[in-house]
Amino acid sequence: MKILSASTIYMESFNAPEAWGWLIQMFIIVAALLIANALRRKLPLLNRSLIPTALIAGLIILCLKAIPAVNGIINKAAMETFTYHTLGIGFIALALKNSSIESRAGGMVVTESGCLTASTYIVQGIVGLLCTIPLFLFWNSRSFFYASGLLLPMGYGQGPGQALNFGKVYAGHAADQGILFAGADFGLAIAAIGFIVGSLVAVIYMNILRRQGKLRVKKGNYKEEYTLQDYESKGEIPHAESIDKLTVQVCLVMLVYALVFALMWGIDKLDMGNFGNKTIKPMVWGFNFLWGTLFGVLVKGAINRFRKHRIIHREYINNYLLNRIAGFCFDVMIVAGTAAISFESLRGLWLPLIIVCTLGAIATFFFVRAASRHLYPGYENEGFFAMFGMLTGTISNGMVLLREIDPKFETPASNNLVLQSLTAILFGFPVLMLVGYAPGSLKATYITLAILVAVYLIFTTFIFRKKLFKRKQKS
Repeated sequence: MKILSASTIYMESFNAPEAWGWLIQMFIIVAALLIANALRRKLPLLNRSLIPTALIAGLIILCLKAIPAVNGIINKAAMETFTYHTLGIGFIALALKNSSIESRAGGMVVTESGCLTASTYIVQGIVGLLCTIPLFLFWNSRSFFYASGLLLPMGYGQGPGQALNFGKVYAGHAADQGILFAGADFGLAIAAIGFIVGSLVAVIYMNILRRQGKLRVKKGNYKEEYTLQDYESKGEIPHAESIDKLTVQVCLVMLVYALVFALMWGIDKLDMGNFGNKTIKPMVWGFNFLWGTLFGVLVKGAINRFRKHRIIHREYINNYLLNRIAGFCFDVMIVAGTAAISFESLRGLWLPLIIVCTLGAIATFFFVRAASRHLYPGYENEGFFAMFGMLTGTISNGMVLLREIDPKFETPASNNLVLQSLTAILFGFPVLMLVGYAPGSLKATYITLAILVAVYLIFTTFIFRKKLFKRKQKS
């Protein structure tokens, strides 16, 4: 029998494909990002389009997958895993940040902005279901799922991470009913199209307003030199002592994610019966971003309380570095989510995909436009572009569009965009529950549609209440 030395065993394990598999996928993502960044800087058309660099990188990989040799290298499962985890980690990094932003707008405007976000999810959900239920009944009931219209708010409103999570949940429900539905690919395709809609449609509309003289371009005053105060606040730990400050931020984020995993794993081990095992448990795993936000806020609160009672004497949380971690995660999420799309799986789903995405874009544009005119007097254009960018992509897309017309963030639009997140979660949580309930059966989808319409009427009444009640008083 041949006896191998320890060094030989290690060398063989390092040479194994398993030791490099996920890193190779990261190499592909990194290379695509660098190429996309160079193209965006060198090609004026891409630069003016405001399409996110990460989406361009994902589309590059997606196009290269048409080459069989390249398609064999790109691992779909690995890309989906990157999308899932970067979503949760990115939300945790944002949740850990100490909020030092004071809204220049009233608290009610922030609440109304959160309600607008949740209302747009509902509009997208209603439009999606009104498209997919008839398509299921009269077009294709073998490989198309009736509840898949609810992936529209997940892809447009929430992004690739949630689109992937719920796409997999829907695919599981469809399989239980004998329907072979590529839920993950359908959801990811909606998310990718959403980024394009949010960028191109917004830029076209922005140029139309400029030509009509209704929008003035403001010049920014960007700093070329930064001081240490721009990156940290008073009382923080040093940048590099016995442990690097970035290492501390990564450790805090991963500690929170470990708590999230423990919660989801613990719930998964419970016996919840047939409904709980098939519906609640997949939803729990799909809500990793929500649990991450919750635990992030709790851990941040604990750290701040320890500081208040002098148990901890220095500030360990650094907002700047947490922003960079979140930015990196969301860039990777967009690239990986787009790269994970399979054209073969979407072969029979192009018609519903085009219908859902087109009608969803139209409904989102006009609803957000009408609400912005009412909620943001004096800065309705800034408010619209910020919210429309976020509600078809991510909050970063909203900020990019806003910076085009308000580079110094002089209007309250930027604050509204950031501060509305908490109220949007509170308003939108029932909607997320319905998204998990709907795929159980066609009857459940009809019930979900009816509830969404009722909630939409309540939310829009709240948003437009001043206008509605003013008309009643006049009459």
